[in-house]
Amino acid sequence: MNESLNGKTILVTGAARRVGRLLALACGRAGADVILHHGHSHQQAVDVQTELASFGRRSWVLPADLSNADEVSRLISQANEFSPLYGLVNSAAIFESLSLHDTTLADWQRHLDINLTAPFLLSQAFAKQTTHGRIVNIVDWRALRPGADHFPYTVSKAALAAMTKSLAAALAPNITVNGLALGAILPPADNPSAGQKIIESVPAQRWAEANEVEDALIFLLSGPAYITGEIIHVDGGRHLI
Repeated sequence: MNESLNGKTILVTGAARRVGRLLALACGRAGADVILHHGHSHQQAVDVQTELASFGRRSWVLPADLSNADEVSRLISQANEFSPLYGLVNSAAIFESLSLHDTTLADWQRHLDINLTAPFLLSQAFAKQTTHGRIVNIVDWRALRPGADHFPYTVSKAALAAMTKSLAAALAPNITVNGLALGAILPPADNPSAGQKIIESVPAQRWAEANEVEDALIFLLSGPAYITGEIIHVDGGRHLI
């Protein structure tokens, strides 16, 4: 087992479900203690905590509504009370299939609040309370190749990609900031049968293996500190076509 994060504590937002869960478990397998943020999935977060304990990692469950700026602003200080943070993984997001014409102002604001403003506030607070550390923002292949689908989601993730680069410049040399642009990682929870259609547009012609996503995350959290401001695509080449 890779223990490159042994003795370090990582906060993963949206850690109770799907990709966030995968990332939280990856941190644990690499030796880290993990703070599991969730919005409305307490039991699922506890289940992840149980799994982390099974391979000897400490973890804590920390709820917060990421659409509430006051709750977001307190999250880093609350996490540091459990254990001083080394890393922040901004994974929590909402992903709604809305076109431009279907998007209301409330839809727009909800995507920006959770997908962009929360990572901004968390990164800002993290930088104030951490002398040396790592931030990894979870973006999307769409962020670098925006189209008309999932309109507010795509715009919010494109902005997060831009913010990743700005943060890297602003927080150097003590904190690295990088991104993972993910593609076909997990089939849609609400429509698993759509899987085959999705991967028809992926040059690799398959879904990602969980360990491929995990390895990319751990590389950014524990690899060379001379790498900052980068966005690594883990999408089987989807952003190329």
